[in-house]
Amino acid sequence: MKTMNLFVVGLMSSSLIAMELVWTRLFSAEFFYTFAFLTLSLAVMGLGLGALVLHLWSGLDKKPSLGVLLSLAGMAILIGPMLVFRLNPDFSRLFSSIAVIVTFILTILLLSSSFFFGGMALALLFKKNHKEMPRLYMADLLGAGVGVVMAILLMNAFSTPVTAFLIALPILIASFMSSHGIWKRLPALLIVATLILSAFVSSSLQIEREEEAPVIYTHWDAMAQIKVHDYGRFRVINTDNASKSPVLPFDGNYRAFAYFDPQWELDVSYLIKRFPSCTFLSLGAGGGSDVLQALAEGANEVHAVEVIPHINRMMLRGDPAGYKKVAGRNALGRIVTLVDYSGRIYHSPRVNVVTEDARAYIRRFRNTFDLIYSLSSNTWAALASGSFALAENYLFTTEAIKDYWEALTQNGFLVMEHQVYMPRIVSEVLDALNELKVASPTEHVAVYDLPSKNRKVLLLSKKPLTDDIRYNALGKIVPEDNETIRLLYPAPDSHGDNLIHRIVINGYRQVAPYASIDISPCTDDRPFIAQLGLWKHFRFDRLKNLDPYAELFQGFPISKMLLSVILLVVVLIIIPLNLLPYLRSEEKLRGVPWMYFFAIGMAFMMVEVVLIQKYALFIGSPSYSIVTILLTLLIGSGIGSRFSRKVSDRTAFIGILSWLVLDILILRHVTHALGGLGIAPRVLVSIVLIAPLGFFMGMPFPKAALRIGALIDWGFAVNGAASVLGATLILLVAISMGFTASLVLAGLLYSAAYVLLKRKSAWRRI
Repeated sequence: MKTMNLFVVGLMSSSLIAMELVWTRLFSAEFFYTFAFLTLSLAVMGLGLGALVLHLWSGLDKKPSLGVLLSLAGMAILIGPMLVFRLNPDFSRLFSSIAVIVTFILTILLLSSSFFFGGMALALLFKKNHKEMPRLYMADLLGAGVGVVMAILLMNAFSTPVTAFLIALPILIASFMSSHGIWKRLPALLIVATLILSAFVSSSLQIEREEEAPVIYTHWDAMAQIKVHDYGRFRVINTDNASKSPVLPFDGNYRAFAYFDPQWELDVSYLIKRFPSCTFLSLGAGGGSDVLQALAEGANEVHAVEVIPHINRMMLRGDPAGYKKVAGRNALGRIVTLVDYSGRIYHSPRVNVVTEDARAYIRRFRNTFDLIYSLSSNTWAALASGSFALAENYLFTTEAIKDYWEALTQNGFLVMEHQVYMPRIVSEVLDALNELKVASPTEHVAVYDLPSKNRKVLLLSKKPLTDDIRYNALGKIVPEDNETIRLLYPAPDSHGDNLIHRIVINGYRQVAPYASIDISPCTDDRPFIAQLGLWKHFRFDRLKNLDPYAELFQGFPISKMLLSVILLVVVLIIIPLNLLPYLRSEEKLRGVPWMYFFAIGMAFMMVEVVLIQKYALFIGSPSYSIVTILLTLLIGSGIGSRFSRKVSDRTAFIGILSWLVLDILILRHVTHALGGLGIAPRVLVSIVLIAPLGFFMGMPFPKAALRIGALIDWGFAVNGAASVLGATLILLVAISMGFTASLVLAGLLYSAAYVLLKRKSAWRRI
């Protein structure tokens, strides 16, 4: 086998996985993350379908078509997103008419075409060089690992829209290497086109929408799409068109500022002033309005924790690419950036600016903070959402409440606001306090409704609450004024039938059958707090106008429904297509190897998805976690593939199963114990814990490929279909039963695969 083939496979895989990550970032920000999941998960099916077509298309593998297929894949990467944004599919009306459904199908076809041609090219190389599958599969996995790093680096350096074009370069270079004669001109022209498009057309990769206020600055990296809106009286940082954080104008004069009696979104001045030298922690500081409140009200020490690096960069230094991009004008007509607009509050010696996941940060502290404050923190992180993951962070779980409790001083308070999660948060608080063996947990809790601001707020006190604190914590409660602030728990008799009060008094299990949303507590093993929908609310007539926020506000199970749509497409269309070769008279895979490739395809993706989710808590930063987990798993698997001939079947599968059992029973305790380490040691520990599993997981595919020889194109197609099915099914399992149950299911599939592999007589070709 030519060494060049290894480079071709590696370059191709680098582009394909980078494309998946970049498109995830792109479509999650513009089309809402659950719809991005549906679109990209269906598009990735093209990889296996391409391999299947190669197998069914007699004689295609005998033509010098590799360079052409790679050029077509590169071309599809370049034009696919542009055409999709031109189509501008309205996912909220996905099932409303034939025209919208056709638009959606065109979207899937456009996005899947790059995977389709890439799948054909990979299957062609695998088939022609099947005797060297351990090395080829190694190149595939190592190239994918490089693609992960490439995608993140390019998005951070050049923005996501520009990167959407640049990621075509590796596969076009592979096409140039594989082409001959006149065909070399096509990839050469496409390489030039890539550079031109990335320089001049990247602005086309976004939806034209009517903004609520002028946009004075935009930025788009691997973590977030950021817009800064100027509302005149204040500015707003808009993240992924879904989360908004205000930036208040401030000239640095706290005395003058206090004179104007600022109207805080959530006034916690009463609580801050209870401490002579308050230590304040902001969970998701965003534009710094809560930091400003803490400073203005006299906090002695403020920890501003924000997971998105560029937001902190704007608040500290402005934009490194040029201050004029963040331009607005103050009353004097002087150009100011956010760092000056906000009064340089992040430069105060009282402020400690932290760019990290809040859970990872807070686990380092015990008995430290007088007030922990969370205002409208959201749980989705689009980097890891979309294809093959519905991302959640871990701010709102039972274990998170326990971490906050441990980090509070003996007189400390947790103030947590959220518009829709509050019933679940209250359930988690009660569970957490019971697990901590706190006497009379209900005496430590108060929950408020602020109708005029459409906010619900939890107050958790380390000591039992007094009436004085309850009735003044967020502003004085006046019985005759029910529109400003009122208690949901403990509620007055006239409001005692509200959901929150009933959860506290009766427990969530008694109340759940009557609730419109899922109110069961979320844990670190099942952190999907945003998945509030219940199947009992599903009705076909509601599909005609599918509000992306219906899951949160109406309990409509959008996420579960979209997952089910993907499962139905795979089961009813993709799997039957992979059975078509049995209708032909030529050489066929027997049933056992077909089922084997299906089992390992499902199992591999199940483990990958769960590891991405689980280690995000330990590592903290989404960008670090996605790179660490995928890179370690892919490189480890690539090395495992290279040595698969030297390791027995029994050892390979025992290695996988032993490590899964170890992860379920022991490793989660290890990561919890080491959660207080810095980011670099946490990344190193994650690599050590994941790499051995990756090493053994890289072996089942090449071991089977060596047995079936040239039929590997069909085996690859079956494996690709199963990967999509496994990644989707495991999310339904994780949402319902948690990550532990998900790993158990993956282990059972690997066990079944080993049993199938041992039946050597059943692997003889038909």
